[in-house]
Amino acid sequence: RPDVREAITGARAAGIRTIMITGDSPITAAAIAQQVSLPVTEHLTGEELDGLDDDQLQGALENDVLFARTKPEHKMRIVSVLQSQDQIVAMTGDGVNDAPALKKADIGVAMGIRGTDVARDASDLVLLDDNFATIVRAIGEGRRQFANIRKFVRYLLSSNAGEVIALVVNIAIGGPLVFLATQILWMNLVTDGITAVALGMEKSEPDQMQEKPRGRDAAILGMSGILTIVALGLYTGLSSLWIFLHLLDQGVELARTTAFTAMVVFEKFSVFAFRSLHLTTWRIGWLSNRFLIGALLVTLSAQLLAVYWPPLQVLLRTVPIGFEEWTLIALFILPILVVPDLYKTVRMRNK
Repeated sequence: RPDVREAITGARAAGIRTIMITGDSPITAAAIAQQVSLPVTEHLTGEELDGLDDDQLQGALENDVLFARTKPEHKMRIVSVLQSQDQIVAMTGDGVNDAPALKKADIGVAMGIRGTDVARDASDLVLLDDNFATIVRAIGEGRRQFANIRKFVRYLLSSNAGEVIALVVNIAIGGPLVFLATQILWMNLVTDGITAVALGMEKSEPDQMQEKPRGRDAAILGMSGILTIVALGLYTGLSSLWIFLHLLDQGVELARTTAFTAMVVFEKFSVFAFRSLHLTTWRIGWLSNRFLIGALLVTLSAQLLAVYWPPLQVLLRTVPIGFEEWTLIALFILPILVVPDLYKTVRMRNK
């Protein structure tokens, strides 16, 4: 297929190795490998493979080897040796003789058009268009979804951490309640959820398929994620608490409304720090996720209603805030927008 050459090149850039195992002759296999730009430095036939022990086969697999004139048991053995090296192996096939290796592999991929029923039943996935390039595109989609799960979880936990820190510190110093129960529910159910779901629809990052495959035990959070949650939670929590205490002399309701609004706005704008865990917002584009922009407009508009619309003022026990309070909130927003991108820029330059 015309797009296989590009797909193999893309897989190699993503740290994914493609190995040809065929029952055809070495001459035919080598010709096809050349057409699709599959690097080959060594040919092994099934008969030659029988003369190698597992250690010798492991050594051969360290090179760009092509296997020809193979039988089902040869395919099974190659998969097993690769797995013994802690490799994650995806096997493609369409015939009855491919079924054992498809079953043995970590991910068996059968052809949906020309594949036999036995091959499809033995596989984990069925390729409906019988196109190798579709596998590479599916890997890209899997990487996008895993990255978005990481962003989603870190964003929600950092938002909740800020609220918890503000409440705990305020209780520790014996101040009036910084947030009421209805306000906490508003933050968690009305504003956080919509933004987090929109974050989960983030597009693929530009360098996504240039990264090496993650380990099978890769954590959703990890130490870097925990540190990010703690750092952002401390900043948003202590900032909203400082605003509350700073305005307390002007009335507890005004101070609480401003702190409540500040926390909501902090959480909304902090989402830009999580749109990529290593690329700056300028690199991925401020407006590239239309769902996120729409979610921000909806949630920020809802917060304005919470502050200025009488029915919600009664429900959430808020009062209108003025220009000075909004200016104070805006000053605390700037580090949330600037610091994460500065950190990512410095880290990328030091790589």
